[in-house]
Amino acid sequence: MWLQLSIATHALQSHRRKGPYKWSSTMAHQFPALSTEQKKELSDIAQRIVKDGRGILAADESVGTMGSRLKRINVENIEENRRFFRNLLFTADPKLNESIGGVILFHETLYQKSSDGVLFPKLLKDQGIVVGIKVDKGVAPLAGTDGESTTQGLDGLAERCAQYKKDGADFAKWRCVLKITDHAPSTLAIYENANVLARYASICQQNGLVPIVEPEILCDGEHDLRRCQYETEKVLSAVYHSLVQHHVYLEGTLLKPNMVTAGQSCPQKFTPEEVAMATVTALSRTVPPAVPGICFLSGGQSEEEASLNLNAMNRCSIVRPWRLSFSYGRALQASALSAWVGKTENKKAAQEAFAKRAKINGLASVGKYVPSGSSDSASSTSLFQASYSY
Repeated sequence: MWLQLSIATHALQSHRRKGPYKWSSTMAHQFPALSTEQKKELSDIAQRIVKDGRGILAADESVGTMGSRLKRINVENIEENRRFFRNLLFTADPKLNESIGGVILFHETLYQKSSDGVLFPKLLKDQGIVVGIKVDKGVAPLAGTDGESTTQGLDGLAERCAQYKKDGADFAKWRCVLKITDHAPSTLAIYENANVLARYASICQQNGLVPIVEPEILCDGEHDLRRCQYETEKVLSAVYHSLVQHHVYLEGTLLKPNMVTAGQSCPQKFTPEEVAMATVTALSRTVPPAVPGICFLSGGQSEEEASLNLNAMNRCSIVRPWRLSFSYGRALQASALSAWVGKTENKKAAQEAFAKRAKINGLASVGKYVPSGSSDSASSTSLFQASYSY
């Protein structure tokens, strides 16, 4: 209500200053930030990524994060091994584009080539997959808070976005991190991160990139489902207030939020249906229908858990004006890594494991995943890491 009042007051003040306030489908405020052509391009890109049950493979792990994953399977963290594994994923299945609509790359990966000498952006685009790029510079401490953070990287962002667009990227990702404790998330952390996300989104759109807006509430802690829903609603409300204030074109964005889940240390366990109801309720109260897609992060859930929760959301009785899909990293790659273990002869088995998870999540994105009743140990293993960063 207070947001609606703020917008109405702004319109009234403009009317008094300069006469009638003119609204149209191409101008939502007095000084348009984007042309009609720019808006159409952004909207088309966003729609392509989440069309018909498609989601996103988050392959944007930094060198250090990729190193920690390779270490678990006793593989050396060198560029060739990182390139080989990404190549394995991107060439896993000729029908990969039926479930993967976009892939987020790290800076290094954007300029690497396949085993056949094709730049990864071209390899993906030739499959009909949209190329994305991670553009933030990581989290930084937020002074005056109980260990909370903001995300850095706004300096020089416009220039980076312009270059990435030239080099084949059509969307971008920026992650902000919040946590739930007795003192968090604080009002300062909520509004600082909301403002940073809005500024990033505006800069991306000015340079032709669809921004993925990612306000992640970590699943660390003992909080229950109700507390997570309460905090998620607060965070998302602040994010969309800031996006509106910065004149971000919502039809040309995607949201990447946490699912509403209990903390990892919560003694009470909740079913996928309970997680789905809490999550979709929170979204329905905070996310405008103009947003074309919501691509959830997996947040340390096991591969199977993330798929079951997403499937339950798409079977939920609450009206869903947006597509509910996925933007998974660990929850798409864990089985593939376990199958590969750095051995060339295991490439096919790793590709089959990845393709299987991609298809499962594609089905879950339209509420049509039917579990077989048996899952391998890799897909059922928790992927939780405390205070996860990458």
